[in-house]
Amino acid sequence: MIENIRNFSIVAHIDHGKSTLADRLLEITHTIEKNQMREQVLDSMALERERGITIKSHPVRMKYLAKDGQTYILNLIDTPGHVDFMYEVSRSLAATEGIILLVDASQGVEAQTVAHAYAAINMNKIIIPVINKIDLASIDLDMAKRQIKEIIGIETHDVILASGKEGTGVEDILEAIVKRIPPPTGQQHKSFRALIFDSWFDSYRGIVVYIRVVDGQIKPGVDIKLMSNNKVYTVKEVGSLCLGLHPRDCLMTGEVGYLTASIKELADTKIGDTVTTAYCPAETPLPGYKEPQPMVFCSLYPGINSSYQELGIAIQKLSLNDASFVYEAESSSALGFGYRCGFLGLLHLDIIQERLKREYGLDLISTAPSVPYIIHKKNGQVIHVDNPVNYPDQGEITHAEEPYIKAIIYLPSDYVGGVMELVQSRRAVQKDAHYLEGNRVVLTYEIPLSEVLADFYDKLKSVSRGYASFDYEHTGYKPTKITKVDIMVAGDIVDALSFLTYHERAYSRGRDLVIRLKEVIPKQQFAIALQAAIGGKIIARETIPAFKKDVTAKCYGGDITRKRKLWDKQKEGKKKMRQMGSVDIPNEAFKAILSVE
Repeated sequence: MIENIRNFSIVAHIDHGKSTLADRLLEITHTIEKNQMREQVLDSMALERERGITIKSHPVRMKYLAKDGQTYILNLIDTPGHVDFMYEVSRSLAATEGIILLVDASQGVEAQTVAHAYAAINMNKIIIPVINKIDLASIDLDMAKRQIKEIIGIETHDVILASGKEGTGVEDILEAIVKRIPPPTGQQHKSFRALIFDSWFDSYRGIVVYIRVVDGQIKPGVDIKLMSNNKVYTVKEVGSLCLGLHPRDCLMTGEVGYLTASIKELADTKIGDTVTTAYCPAETPLPGYKEPQPMVFCSLYPGINSSYQELGIAIQKLSLNDASFVYEAESSSALGFGYRCGFLGLLHLDIIQERLKREYGLDLISTAPSVPYIIHKKNGQVIHVDNPVNYPDQGEITHAEEPYIKAIIYLPSDYVGGVMELVQSRRAVQKDAHYLEGNRVVLTYEIPLSEVLADFYDKLKSVSRGYASFDYEHTGYKPTKITKVDIMVAGDIVDALSFLTYHERAYSRGRDLVIRLKEVIPKQQFAIALQAAIGGKIIARETIPAFKKDVTAKCYGGDITRKRKLWDKQKEGKKKMRQMGSVDIPNEAFKAILSVE
């Protein structure tokens, strides 16, 4: 019965206890027995466990016998925890009727708590506030309640106090889900419509699509149509999700489950798309669908111990379970063959690189991350450039635009001065500064995305001694002045080291890079010129001196002309080497430079 179904999500900041609370819900509803229990059941990747974040969502179906004597079906639609995956979070929220908003009793409201809460409020979802970790000695319940009311705007008279670790208050959360979150809405007699909120590749079934049925029902053997691309497939299997795939005869209105239809390409099943039947399609798709847009780009090349073929196979396998990760082959004169990859954000980039190293044992070289720029040319053409190699000549450009973000920073008031100084050094414009009770401050800035790519998060944590939390959302493009800086080694441009930067930073960044190159490129038999150039103008130069060999060591006394002949001969040899010799930049040099970059 649809009246006994409850679909909900748990949203929280990183390390506020979301996975631990999910463990207790599974345990109390007997979805998993105690002898099979382990920590963070829904986090299957080692990377998720280590970092305390959810990377891939894992929906699960639970049965709960409530105090009113009725048995309810509870569908927990887990959500990724980081802003990079905000679109996936919004689609997961769209598949629910309510959320559990989890706040750490000792940390209070943090940046991602607010972002997810506002997303749920904008979708008119029921919010159940829960203050977690009340078993800790350092808790401040009054502070946490004030922040929930003041920052998020939720009344706290019915807030639930809980400890996911000890199981305190978890029964109250289950009762609140049953009483406060409404059952799904939808019409059983209407044409079938379902929302895709996740999908992944299975070697035997093809693409497994996670859906929330909004209207109608779906059975095996029915032809379905994906409304974003109008592709038609025949359903092979449907079922529910209960720590695995459990086949069923059909999925009804309001239910959460999966379907398979021998779909081969993950790109066909886009998150947020609407599934309907081919013979009697729905008139309109469900709202909110959009194409995920990569916002950070970098190139990946195989290192010494890896090959281009191995890297290609690994990237292809990863892309099977991550449709937002895009890539294309490219080549570099310095690094050979590799791939230009697009990511949703910096965390997404970090996760993909870490998985390539761990799961496939690859040795990688990555170029410095960059953002996509919109370039307006004098001939009226508008192009998107995410790779410095494709940047047109400066004389062809009228103006350029770069992506901006709205950054929200939560921190103790003791560190406001240092954080403001850091942020304003990144071309940021302050939009708001809100002082809260309990010695907390919320700073809102508008910053170019390129300014937070390299080391912003690390420096923010350093300046605030680890207390600041940072969240952001994309706000669009704004005009900017971009300059391409080429790096030349012995007169040859090394394309893998070229970069795009704000014009006022061009000299300092070019200067820093040639200084670092001088430290990591080994000496040769001849002097090596390291130069940074904008167009035909050299803006910085360093020289790696040649090896010194004393060719007169065998001369003992005698006329000075004998030594001069040897020196002249050596000079002629070095001149010839400069003209004919080439510099082989070792992989270690790229790693040393780009890791700092």
